Amino acid sequence: MILGPLLTLLLVLAVAPALPGLATRTRALLTGRRGAPVLQLYRDLARLLRKNVVYSRTTTAVFRIGPMVVVATVVAAATLLPLDGHAALLSFRGDLVAFTGLLGLGRFALVLAGLDTGSSFEGMGASREVTVSVFAEPALFLCLTVLVLATGEISLAGMLGERLAAVWFGAAPSLVLAAAALFMLALAETSRVPVDDPATHLELTMIHEVIVLDHSGPELGMILFGNAVKLALFGALVTGVLLPLGLLPVWLAPLVLVAGLGVVAIGVGIVESSMARLRMNRVPQFLVAASALAVFGVILLLR
Repeated sequence: MILGPLLTLLLVLAVAPALPGLATRTRALLTGRRGAPVLQLYRDLARLLRKNVVYSRTTTAVFRIGPMVVVATVVAAATLLPLDGHAALLSFRGDLVAFTGLLGLGRFALVLAGLDTGSSFEGMGASREVTVSVFAEPALFLCLTVLVLATGEISLAGMLGERLAAVWFGAAPSLVLAAAALFMLALAETSRVPVDDPATHLELTMIHEVIVLDHSGPELGMILFGNAVKLALFGALVTGVLLPLGLLPVWLAPLVLVAGLGVVAIGVGIVESSMARLRMNRVPQFLVAASALAVFGVILLLR
């Protein structure tokens, strides 16, 4: 019962650093550039682990704890998801609230770490990060509400497991809308175009990159790894909603999941190559659009 979900979780954690690289590589190919290798993040993480950490004299323990909380929360959130569509490492009624709360706690810790530097520049980035979360978190709850109404379950293992496979065709329009909203949230939660641009260094447009400017060495590596795992979690949600993995054999479901994560990462790269980053005042509208898609899904299930 535990071995299958544990192996799937370890597989997702091992594959997660390749997803940003796959998205970046797709973006580079579609825009006529060579781009970095798909496995570049693995090299960056190995290099950062060998470096020393430099701390500002103005920082406190809050700054040091932040990256560890980021990694701990995303890994803990991953244990609540039935990644292979069969079972989750941890499951209880209402664990969807714990899942969203863990993701919010990781963001809160990162924002506090940015504010702890005493830099007005990082304070600006923290303010923008919180603004994004104000619109992203209600959209995530609405997407989960679609799954609750479709399956009648209030646990992630129930709503993304075999019960979802049984009701998928009857609730397909709502589930497709929820998957589209989750994909939009993946772009926002992982600081990708059109909400943010991980490759930018322009002061007026930076959001996530501003908060991590003072981090270095292994702590910066933890933040990069946590962000990659978060992309994998949202990719797993999109894949689990669109593909009822609970119908597949236990040995095949993890392989299909990895393929789905790759497709989501390629989709991120396609979006980044086809549109520019939104102006800051347009980002809330983008996230409201994601909420609207989920609301339409709820309405279709209530009719």
